[in-house]
Amino acid sequence: MKNAIYLLITALILSSCGSSKKMMQMGNYDAAINKSVKQLRKKPDSPKDADILDRAYRLANEQDQERVRFLERENNPNNYDEVFAIYSRLKNRQSLVRTVLPLNVAGRQVDYEYVDYDTQIIKAKRIAAEYYYGSGQELMKTGTKDAYRQAFIEMSKAQEYSGGMYPELNELIEEARFKGISRVLVRVNNLTHMKLDPVFEQDLLEIDTRNLENDWVEYHFKHLNEDIAYDYDILVNLEMITVSPDEVNEKDELFKKKVEDGFEYVLDANGNVMKDTAGNDIKLPKYKTLQCTMIETHQFKSARIDGNVEILSNNPKKLIRKEPIGAEHIFDHASARAVGDVEALDEEALYMIEQEAIPFPNDFEMIFNCTETLKPAIRQGIYRNRQFIY
Repeated sequence: MKNAIYLLITALILSSCGSSKKMMQMGNYDAAINKSVKQLRKKPDSPKDADILDRAYRLANEQDQERVRFLERENNPNNYDEVFAIYSRLKNRQSLVRTVLPLNVAGRQVDYEYVDYDTQIIKAKRIAAEYYYGSGQELMKTGTKDAYRQAFIEMSKAQEYSGGMYPELNELIEEARFKGISRVLVRVNNLTHMKLDPVFEQDLLEIDTRNLENDWVEYHFKHLNEDIAYDYDILVNLEMITVSPDEVNEKDELFKKKVEDGFEYVLDANGNVMKDTAGNDIKLPKYKTLQCTMIETHQFKSARIDGNVEILSNNPKKLIRKEPIGAEHIFDHASARAVGDVEALDEEALYMIEQEAIPFPNDFEMIFNCTETLKPAIRQGIYRNRQFIY
């Protein structure tokens, strides 16, 4: 049993080393380093993990140093974002490996000379900050949405690298952000003959904007500030509103039911009550027919709104898309009353006579109730065309 456990542990260790070796062979040097360091913390004397760590560490550093030498010789300020990343990686890698030094590689102890990367990191940050700060300012002079958005990204990088070197940077970032956003004003345009309550229009525009908005697109449902210039208008055009008159239809249905109504004696030819074999009077049940008329009242009213959603660009001024929309609300109620003996009615009819007639909703209530189906139609019309708003 002990031998089996020992063999299992050995297999797991070898498997772990093998996976680190595979990572290194595939060029994933940092992954191999992380794996080897983890194993060496558990078993500091593992020669295979030490060997893999030594080789992966040297290869990773050689690769990064070769790349950073090229970038520095090229002397392009745009490169110093990457230069900073490489020196930071070299520093972090060194800090990680130092936690398991010295290494026992092929029977000899291996240690690595400590390299101070801070000077190069500080220099790279300063040059990168200067580059992104200057580039961001130049982009903002262009005055386009795309330029402001890129300026926001580059100014944010400058802020990350500068460490407070530029006091006005926060204001510039906010300006780039504000000017880079596309704003959409959604409005109801009533083209019908009906005067609609402002509450109706407000309710109609209570639209869920999830999956519509993004980092650079905002939807407004009222004009918040006269200083805001909207890049797009979305007009919810209500072209036709129809409300039917109150309709009341009645129909009658006669119900009949035969029920027992006492009994009668059976008489012989002489008019005497007949007896059965036990000497009892012979009786027969009597029946009567119950009748009831159910008068069913059917109330009906409908309202429908038809129109379209127009998406317009304001710069330049043009119609981008036009989507038809429509919604309907139906009021449909049935009630009944009984004339006659209700015992003649079946279960369904008994249920019906419990229903009473109710007042018809007025025209505005009918129109207002259309919003529950119209709002999703408006949102869907916008959602289908969201790629045109950017």
